[in-house]
Amino acid sequence: MTTLVIAEHDNTQLKAATLNTVAAAARLGGDVHVLVIGHQAQAVADQAAKVAGVSKVLLADAPQLAEGLAENAAEQVLAVAGNYGHILFPATASGKNIAPRVAARLDVAQISDIIAVESADTFQRPIYAGNAIATVQSADPVKVITVRATAFDPVAAEGGAAAVENVAAVADSGLSAFVGRELAKSDRPELTAAQIIVSGGRALGSAENFALLNALADKLGAAVGASRAAVDAGYAPNDWQVGQTGKIVAPQLYIAVGISGAIQHLAGMKDSKVIVAINKDPEAPIFSVADYGLVADLFQAVPELTAAL
Repeated sequence: MTTLVIAEHDNTQLKAATLNTVAAAARLGGDVHVLVIGHQAQAVADQAAKVAGVSKVLLADAPQLAEGLAENAAEQVLAVAGNYGHILFPATASGKNIAPRVAARLDVAQISDIIAVESADTFQRPIYAGNAIATVQSADPVKVITVRATAFDPVAAEGGAAAVENVAAVADSGLSAFVGRELAKSDRPELTAAQIIVSGGRALGSAENFALLNALADKLGAAVGASRAAVDAGYAPNDWQVGQTGKIVAPQLYIAVGISGAIQHLAGMKDSKVIVAINKDPEAPIFSVADYGLVADLFQAVPELTAAL
């Protein structure tokens, strides 16, 4: 039995979520192959070949694959899908865009956001915002799966020696075209890869007050996150949102400032190793998952904490 992992990358660097997805694939047993879809992405294929546990890397390289358009990427996966019993994607924006297209074309049910592998056909996935865990068994001939990266420890990025094999690139589907991309630039770590995250909620009151978190994050070398309420209120950009409809994170340290702890938010961060909550409401739900809680006015506590570091 051979498993295919679809690599997440930017044509230059292999993204960390791929390592977590390979870890999930390894639990299925058998060989693990990685498919790199892109343009001028030989460096990514070489990185994937060094990943521990990978036995082969397939590289589909063509201009029409450069921007990761879901329509073209799905066709590329389908071109090689016949050789595999499991096809795994990271449960990222890209993976969740491509996987349903592949599952539909293969006429199988997608298994989404798995957090554990029980056997080759049985998996666990969270439901009801993570308040219950469903065990899903599939009889489909091909399992198309998205993997919650935070649920699996990444395999080593070095140590493997897989062969890289070029595969024929599919033609442009003509169904979509790349127009442009606006990238947010930051000196801070990317949210889903950060070891420390400082998140703010609606209690901060304004975008200007949200800047209070910047000094604390800078002291800690942390990424900055936000609750959905803070994002909806315009205090923080969308790509900072942590939660069920935002980004799922599991850092070593998560500091929740002025966040009440709605179910939607808890679903995105409760797997953090250590959770610190600062909130003036002693009954706030966030304290139910916090390892350390401080009942205090955030406008006093955050500057004092920053000064003490």
